[in-house]
Amino acid sequence: MGSDAGERNEGTGRKIRTMEEFASVIGVSRPTVSKYFNDPGSVRPALRDRIRQAAEEMDYFPNLFAVNFNRRKPKTIGIVMPSLADPFYAEIVRQVELRAIDSGYWSIVLSSHADPALEGRAFQILMSMKVAGALIAPLGTLSDASVLRGIGSYMPAVFLDSRVDDTRAFVGTDNAHSIGVMVEYLHRTGERPCFLAMPEVNQNAKERRAAYIATMLRLGSEPIIIETVTSGWAFEDAGFETTLRVLEAGGFPTRTVLCAADRLAFGVMSAASKHGLKIGRDSTCDLRIAGHDDHPLSRFACPSLTTMAQDYKRIARLGLDGLLAQLGPAVEGEPIECGTSLLEAKLIMRDSA
Repeated sequence: MGSDAGERNEGTGRKIRTMEEFASVIGVSRPTVSKYFNDPGSVRPALRDRIRQAAEEMDYFPNLFAVNFNRRKPKTIGIVMPSLADPFYAEIVRQVELRAIDSGYWSIVLSSHADPALEGRAFQILMSMKVAGALIAPLGTLSDASVLRGIGSYMPAVFLDSRVDDTRAFVGTDNAHSIGVMVEYLHRTGERPCFLAMPEVNQNAKERRAAYIATMLRLGSEPIIIETVTSGWAFEDAGFETTLRVLEAGGFPTRTVLCAADRLAFGVMSAASKHGLKIGRDSTCDLRIAGHDDHPLSRFACPSLTTMAQDYKRIARLGLDGLLAQLGPAVEGEPIECGTSLLEAKLIMRDSA
C-alpha cells in the first residue's frame, strides 16, 4: 500500500509515513484511526482524545488524497465551474460544499476560466484523483462535446445551469418560464421590450432568445433582438459596448430593454448613464432596463435592477442530491430519480423597470 502521510514526530525525529505506522505507534487499530480521521464523532470519547493528542504530539495528519485512492467508495466530489469570479457560480459552489459536508463528502473545486482546454484538463484531473462523481457547469458551445458526452462513462455526473443534451442528468432554470414572466410583466407595465441577447456561449443563451421571441409573438408584438458586438464571457463589456453603439446610432428601438443576463444589464446601465439617460419606471425616465438571474449585486445597482431570481440553493441541493443518488441509496430511503430538473425563477420588481 502506498504512503498516506509523510509527517515527522518533532519529539523523536521519527517520520511517520503511513496510517498503519501511526496506529501501531499509538497502539490503536488502523480501522479505528481511519474512522477518527473520517469522522471524529464516530469514535468513543476516550479513544478520540487519545488519537487527537497523539496526532498533535507527532504533528501527524493523513494524506487525504492517498486515503481517497485506497477507499472502495471515495468520499470526494469534483465541482467544475466556468468562472469562480462570477458570483452566480461562486454561490452555487458555496451551497454545494456546505451540503456535501453535511453528507460526509468533501469537494475539489476547479474552474475552466472560460477556456475549453482548461475545462478538459479539469476533467482529466478529477478522473486521475478518483473522485466519487462530479457536478459540472459546462462552458457550453466552447466545450468539447465528445468529452462532455463521455464523462458519464468515467464517473457519475450531474450538469448544472447549462444542459449538454436531453440524456444527461441536469438541474437548471426553466428559461421559457422565466423569460415569459418577465416579458409579460414589461408588456403590462409599459412599452414593449426589445431584447439584448447574450453572446451564445451556452444553451441558456439560445433558450432565453427563443423564449423572448415566443412570448412576444403570443402577446401580438414584433420581437426586436439586439445582438451584442462582442462575444465570450465578458458580459458586462458586451452590454456596455453594445449600448454605446446603439446610442450613437440613435438609441434603442423601444424605451424598454430586457437583457438576457444581469451582467449584460450592468453594462447597459453604465453606458446609458454615461450618455446622461435616466433609468427607471416612472414617466420621467428615458429607459426601463430589466435582467435575468438576480446576480448578487443586482440589488445594489443604481437604480436597483428588476430581474428574475434563480434559486441558487435549490439548484445546488437538487444537483448534489442527484449525484448522491447515482452513488447509492439516499440516507432516508430510496434513491432519488436523477433526470432533468427545471426550476421556476421568481420575478423581483425593483426600481429599474
